[in-house]
Amino acid sequence: MTGPDVIGILGTIVMLVLLMLRMPIGIAMLLVGVVGFAILNGMPAALAMLGSYPYSYAAVYDLAVIPLFVLMGNCAGVSGMGRDLYNAAYSWIGHWRGGLASATIVSCAGFAAVSGSSVASAVTMGRVCLPEMRRYDYDPRLATGTIAAGGTLGILIPPSTAFVVYGILTEQSIGRLLLAGFFPGLLLTVLFVITIMIQTRIAPQLGPPGPVASWRMRAESLGRAGPMIGIVTMTIGGMYLGVFTTSEAAAVGAFLSFAYALWRKSLGGGNLTSVLLDSVKTTAMVFLILIGAQVFGPFLALSGLPAHVAETLSDLAMPRWVVLVLILALYIVLGMFLEGFAMMVLTIPIVFPIVTALGYDPIWFGVMMVIVLEMGLISPPVGINVFVVKGLVPDVPMGQVFIGIIPFMIAMAVCLAILMVFPEIALFLPDTMIN
Repeated sequence: MTGPDVIGILGTIVMLVLLMLRMPIGIAMLLVGVVGFAILNGMPAALAMLGSYPYSYAAVYDLAVIPLFVLMGNCAGVSGMGRDLYNAAYSWIGHWRGGLASATIVSCAGFAAVSGSSVASAVTMGRVCLPEMRRYDYDPRLATGTIAAGGTLGILIPPSTAFVVYGILTEQSIGRLLLAGFFPGLLLTVLFVITIMIQTRIAPQLGPPGPVASWRMRAESLGRAGPMIGIVTMTIGGMYLGVFTTSEAAAVGAFLSFAYALWRKSLGGGNLTSVLLDSVKTTAMVFLILIGAQVFGPFLALSGLPAHVAETLSDLAMPRWVVLVLILALYIVLGMFLEGFAMMVLTIPIVFPIVTALGYDPIWFGVMMVIVLEMGLISPPVGINVFVVKGLVPDVPMGQVFIGIIPFMIAMAVCLAILMVFPEIALFLPDTMIN
């Protein structure tokens, strides 16, 4: 191992230490990237990079989708779209055994199609769905596990900030990535519902059935959910048919969500200020992470560490599917300690060259990566979605929440296995979209 390789390893270790000390990941990557680049290539080159990269990168037109999708999700959150969708799903399947939990998963999937955020999905749907499940004496493990797992769909079903970040870091088409997440998102939604049905079949007391809604109530609830369904259809369908570019679709979705929130009179009482400030804060956080990654990436490339790791793995002469399984397993382990964006920006410079060298489609691998990031969102001890749900039900012990998510983790693993055998599930829409 050469000197630059050692510096690359030390830089990565320092990065992890800084993250454990709670330094923001964007700042940590900037610091380590500049110092490491200066050691390997001299301080003048490092300062020149620091002076040019942040501005030139923040001016990239494709990044406009981030604030627009974030604004779209925040407007959807305050306008009551989540409750309308839950009421619609509840009226259609709430009378099943475990039907309230299944309706929660369906509404989480629907809200994910306008929010793009797992935390926002968990918070919004948790506030709506948890009181109903508790009113019908649902087991706390099933109720909390359903909310925590359902919220993760927010970063798989388009629009997804995770896909935007992955696309920018790997220079892949953001539109293709967003479309690639659609069918896998539906597949995972179905697997979650099947998981609930199996649990309540084995132990009916976990989720008793709710009341049967009349056909009139079902039709009315579906009508109230119509605006959200229309917005999702227009943005995703517009991208698929080539009517909109990704940025244009984000602008259309943001405008329609904002207009609907105005029509519902949901932006009064300080809500408008809150929506705009939250959108700015989230956008600034994502931009800082991306800028930090663009400084940290050249340092790693200069150290030769990614190439050395790829060469080492190729020398082992393992089947390529074994290498892929090891990479996904590594992500699942890292997800127990690192936040999803941190995992992505830290590992892509090393992992992505390996995956492409093995001949895997980078769009398909993006979907696989996002699913394992989802698993990290509900894995102990970090599991940010679990902490979000715990905040909504402080009387439920944390251990019970983690027990509740275990069946859903198994469902995610099954989803990964299905996508490995049938990658066409993820690639059908991207491969048939009209450019």
